[in-house]
Order: sequence, then C-alpha cells, then structure tokens
Amino acid sequence: MRILARRLLLPGLTTLALTATGCSSAPQPPAAPPTSLGLPAAPAPVADGTRQLEVAAAPQDEPASAGMARVGAGKGTPEKAALKVASFDKATGKAVIAPAPPKAPAPSKDPKGSAPAQETPSPGGSPSSSAAPDKPVAVGDVIASAPVPGAPDGLLAKVTEVGRKTDRGIEVKTAPTTLSAVLNDDKADGKVPVDPSTVTVEPLMKGVTFSWAKSQGLKFGPEGAKLPLGNLRLDVNAPIETAPGAPVSAGASVSGFVRLAPTVEFAYDGSGGTGPRGAFLGLSGDWASQWSLKGHAAATTGGPKRIPFAKLHSAPVIQVGPVPVVVNLDLTCFIQVEADGRVTLEVKQDVKGDFRVGGSYASGKGWTPVSTSKVESTPVTAEVAAAGKVKAALGAEAAVGLYGAVGVSAEFAPYLRGEGDVKAAVSSDGKASAGGAWALYGGFDLSGNLQLQLSLFGTPIFERRIPLGALNREWHLAGGKAAVRRG
Repeated sequence: MRILARRLLLPGLTTLALTATGCSSAPQPPAAPPTSLGLPAAPAPVADGTRQLEVAAAPQDEPASAGMARVGAGKGTPEKAALKVASFDKATGKAVIAPAPPKAPAPSKDPKGSAPAQETPSPGGSPSSSAAPDKPVAVGDVIASAPVPGAPDGLLAKVTEVGRKTDRGIEVKTAPTTLSAVLNDDKADGKVPVDPSTVTVEPLMKGVTFSWAKSQGLKFGPEGAKLPLGNLRLDVNAPIETAPGAPVSAGASVSGFVRLAPTVEFAYDGSGGTGPRGAFLGLSGDWASQWSLKGHAAATTGGPKRIPFAKLHSAPVIQVGPVPVVVNLDLTCFIQVEADGRVTLEVKQDVKGDFRVGGSYASGKGWTPVSTSKVESTPVTAEVAAAGKVKAALGAEAAVGLYGAVGVSAEFAPYLRGEGDVKAAVSSDGKASAGGAWALYGGFDLSGNLQLQLSLFGTPIFERRIPLGALNREWHLAGGKAAVRRG
C-alpha cells in the first residue's frame, strides 16, 4: 500500500482537564524596604493577619550557597540569615553552620556629602543580631538553605543538637522537617520561569544538540535559528532500529527538535493555623516540536519501543519571601515507535501548545491532581508504503519536586498513527491513484502521578500515588477508500 497524506491543518484542541480547588491568588503587596543591615524587611501583613510573601527567582547577585532562612525556636517568623550551611552529611544529618560570605554594600553618602554612612543593626532586626556570634543557631531552629556541599538539592531541616565550634563554623545535628515549619501561617502564590542556562543536559545517543536563550547572553539554535527568550531546545538526528532484511535505502531514522519554556508554579496558604490550608506545586509552560520519522522500522513486541535521547536536570531556587525553596526538575525526552515491521514510512509533524500539571491541596479535601493542555498541529505530511500499522511519538517525561524529593511526575507525548491494508497512493485532498483503504490519526497522551513526597508541605501523608489520569485525545486527519485514479 502506498499512501500520501499531505498539508493537513489541525484546528486547536483542548484536552479534558482534571481541575482542582487550589490556593487562590492574592494581590502582591509592594516590596518592603531593606532593613539597616541590608536584609529584606518582613512583608506587610494581609487583612487576616498573615503575611503575603513574594515568590520570585533567587537573587543572582549573591552566591547560591549563601542563601539561608532561619526560624528561631518558638518565634515562628522566617527571616533571611547572615549565615550559610557550609556542609551537610545526609547519612548522619550533621551540618556545619558558618557566617555567610560578606556582601559589599553599595557606597552611600549623607546629604552633606560626608563619608559613607555606617550600617547599624536595628534592635532584634535580624537573626544574626538575636543570636550570639558563638551560638548562631539553637536547638529547635528551622533552617532552609539553597544547594550546599552534601545537599545539592538544598536543605530543609530542624536543629536537634548544637555541637562544638570549629574553624569552619558551628557543628549541629538536624532532622528533616516540612515547609509548614518554616512558612507557618504565611501565604505565597507565584510562578517562576526556569532559567534555561541553568539546565544540564546528558545526551543519551549520538546526534543530540542543546541550545537555549535568555534575556542576557543569547545562544542561538542550530543553523542560526534564534530561539525565543527563556526557551531551551533539543535537536536530535539519529538512526533507529531498522527491520531485518530492509534495503539500505529504507534505513530508519528520526530527526527534529523539542522546544519548551518551563515555569515552576508554587503556592502555600498557612492561614489555617494548624497546618496548611492550601498548597500547589506544578510545572507549566509552552511546548513546540517538529519531528520526522522515516524508513522501515523494526517490528515491536511486548509494547511500544521507547528510545530516550536526552536527560535534563535543573534545581532552580525560588525565593518565597526570605525562604529559599529548592525545586528539582528532571526531564527525559524520548522517541517512541510501535510498528509491525511491514511498513516503510515517512511522517512529519509540527506540534505546539501549552501544558500544566501539578498537585493542588485543600484542607479537608486532600491532594487533587491538575492536568490541562492545549495542542495545535501545523501541516502534516505522511507517506506509507505496504500494508501495516505504525505509531510514532516524540515526548517528554517530567518530574518536579522539592529539596530532592519528587512530588509530581507527568508524561506528555504527541503522536502520529497510520494504518492501511492494500496498496494505494492517496492524498488528503481526495486524490487517489489506486484502490485501497487507509487512515491517518494525530493525537497525544498525557499521564502522571502525585507522589508521597508532597507531604513536604506539611500536609497529611497519603497512602498511595494519586494518578493524574491517563488522558488521551486522538483526531482523524485523513483516510478513505479509492478504486480508480481521481483528481
């Protein structure tokens, strides 16, 4: 069978969405002026007495290892500390707390033009002033830290024992804790784009290249193609397993690219007084891919054959008020082929759209999955020779969590599927050159799970994974029967 389907325009489609009650957005208060020590002042309280914390990317003008927030035992208010976690041993829970690297203050002059004004600490204005130099932390303190040696995904812990002072700092013992212990009754709600320049890429096969673009330090994609700001792109051009006995001219291969702009969504509402009232953790963003698969693919048995071609990892630090929250993001891009070994094909598809996956918590209702997507396909071409079936997808597995623990996992895979039973050559505009029956479909699969580790928010532990729901949407692109040449 020979089928030719070309120049199909797919209208925009919206998937079935699993909606959930989440945290309501509250207006962001104006930024508070810094204290006399150069540390951010406490955010203004909102109407019900809680504080609305700003959610933003961590400051780029200070070392990541310097970022640490501290809640003094019994105080319940997080503040940025003039301290850092110098090292951490995950096996024993031991950490070393040391002074943060000094940050050179911007020179300032008084109105009379005299020498720069000297900084003076405000009474009880910072953790460093409320603790003696040799006792920077106390038993019961809760600390949240950006990535440090021994804790590449950051640290969220409670101090259980204060040890001796060394030339590296104060040795302490810690135990795991939750965000509710550091955020308490505060509120936060915001989105932070992932800086593509912080993403590390591990190619899993030859023929994979990575490019990105951000507001500064532009890097261009292959062949001089300029990427939209904030985007990362993976290009792949590699052979795949060819059916035994197929001629050299029918060698199977895949080529194309995946482009995306991931954004972390974070919300917390501690106004309930006894644990979080609401929370949300998710991943959203724009997606675009252009890919082609051609040749005589080998038959697949026992299910579709998945070919991962790259792993991506990022651990962005988002600043929730004074608290550094480390989000771990992992992506595995893959090609998936399912064929009966009888088809020689050439398919091409352009896909673009957006996605949003995550978990939403509401007190009294527990965790609920959220999963939505809008997908559009630009003109598609496909050519299939011989009778048989084939399905090809290019997708990504995503995992997002906090402080190294996975909270939400999802998989998004746009695909093309074709089938036929006799020889034919047919185009999507209705022209045919021989008898035959054929069909061409487009679609996508979206699935995933909420994980136990979302209890890091301080919410009750659920006993099993909660599935996002295996969403599948498929649409008929072209097909029919023909006995004579038309057109």
